Amino acid sequence: MMPDSTPPAAVSFWEAFRFWLKLGFISFGGPAGQISVMHQELVDKRRWLSEGRFLHALNYCMVLPGPEAQQLATYIGWLMHRTWGGVVAGVLFVLPSFMFILLGGPLVESTHGQLKFTAPLKAITAAVVGVILNLALFFAYHVLWPQGFAGHFDVVSAAIALVAALVLFRFKQSVMRVIAASALLGLLLQVSGVQGS
Repeated sequence: MMPDSTPPAAVSFWEAFRFWLKLGFISFGGPAGQISVMHQELVDKRRWLSEGRFLHALNYCMVLPGPEAQQLATYIGWLMHRTWGGVVAGVLFVLPSFMFILLGGPLVESTHGQLKFTAPLKAITAAVVGVILNLALFFAYHVLWPQGFAGHFDVVSAAIALVAALVLFRFKQSVMRVIAASALLGLLLQVSGVQGS
């Protein structure tokens, strides 16, 4: 993991262009899987962003309405190469999946009951569950142990996470209500001094 004090690597526009196109072809699993892939590629592997910068961008995109994974790609593209970087990242992030749906949709529908076509899709779905679990563990680590395992365990964040899960699963409240209530609670706790930054 790259420390926040390390400046990100300089990336050419065309190198970033190739990355965003590749990401459009390899990102599966909805936003959780896509964000996990972005983190692994941009922070861990390529070191184009620091951990702190990535989390800051992700937090910003998660409070916006709309698809946070695409917003994150667009925002990171903008951070790296301003307007055209954001446009290219945003378009290339969705272009391959759009083309797959446009061109592959009729094929998937016509082979719906055939095992030789449905078995690979089922296996891909199972792999995506693993990708999403990886991202959940990543978030849990960074939220519950802000300074790493050697630091303190954030009991307040753990309590908020448990209450949010309970409200979502047991009481079937909407995700947006739970997120809004959690954000408001986090703000109140920060202002009151109960929870540090």
